[in-house]
Amino acid sequence: MATKSIVILGIESSCDETAAAVMRNDLLLSNIIAGQETIHHYFGGVVPELASRAHQQKIIPVVAEALNVAKVTKNDLDAIAFTRGPGLMGALLVGVSFAKSMALALEIPLIEVNHMQGHVLAHFIRKNEHPKPNNENNTSVPHRTPTFPFLCLTVSGGHTQIIRVNDYLDMKILGETQDDAAGEAFDKAAKVMGLPYPGGILIDKLASGGNERAYRFPHPQSPGYNFSFSGLKTAFLNFIRGNVEADPDFINKNKHDICASYQKTIADILINKLTIAAMDTGISEIAISGGVSANSGLRKALHEAGVKNGWNTFVAPPEFCTDNAAMISIAGYYKYLNKEFTNQRITPLARMPF
Repeated sequence: MATKSIVILGIESSCDETAAAVMRNDLLLSNIIAGQETIHHYFGGVVPELASRAHQQKIIPVVAEALNVAKVTKNDLDAIAFTRGPGLMGALLVGVSFAKSMALALEIPLIEVNHMQGHVLAHFIRKNEHPKPNNENNTSVPHRTPTFPFLCLTVSGGHTQIIRVNDYLDMKILGETQDDAAGEAFDKAAKVMGLPYPGGILIDKLASGGNERAYRFPHPQSPGYNFSFSGLKTAFLNFIRGNVEADPDFINKNKHDICASYQKTIADILINKLTIAAMDTGISEIAISGGVSANSGLRKALHEAGVKNGWNTFVAPPEFCTDNAAMISIAGYYKYLNKEFTNQRITPLARMPF
């Protein structure tokens, strides 16, 4: 598709990861992420002001490391892509301001990226694929990507969407959450159980040793392909409170079964809506992305639904599921090919439209 080698620096700072990545065309050269778990752990969630300060401290060394690992200099860059939104305003301001300043100094194009579209395009990131030791022909493993059109379920702490993807830059939301996101439902349930932050990951770990049919939780109904998780969160809170009143040690005794049952409920809600959308559109290329797509229960549910319905299913590698700059770089690459550049007057949008 490209007529020359295009080198893109991507910057991501929408929440609590300061990230930078370098990509040559669609090939990833580096992907550096500086997390902030130790900063927010004490508070049980992300504190926006602390996240912004951490971004300010980390963005220069993170970008420098990304360039160093990629073995390129700033003068090799053809453009800088950055997350404009959605996200925390203070956090976004750091990444946007840095990207604008660096692009201005280098006199290269600036490319704005919607964070959620970046999650979708993470499926097209190509890595250096090394041959397996027992591969006699010394060939690399092929890179599997969905073909257009495909449906992508994007699930994260702040968003839950079913997206029809017609092309790299042609996407349409078919359904989304009307209140809370699936990731938030996981994290809030973990907090109710007294699990430390980030709790969604711990629920997944605990669920692996539990009976997913031990407890039943409601499946909130919402119109069309939309989702709703606020009712499920309330039902879970009441479930825990009622059982703890009867037995103060209820959570400790049954935490594996509780997590497994709750995780299965969320996975079933997501896959049921995705199945309806696939049937209605006739699309059998199905992908999931976003931080919650790393959840083992959701991956298992997608695989089972794929076998049952004859889908071709795709899940991005774990390192591209959570927030990262590689997905911003790949989105920037396709926008560069389409000459979709922005200017120095650009500002971040906490609630950026899709």
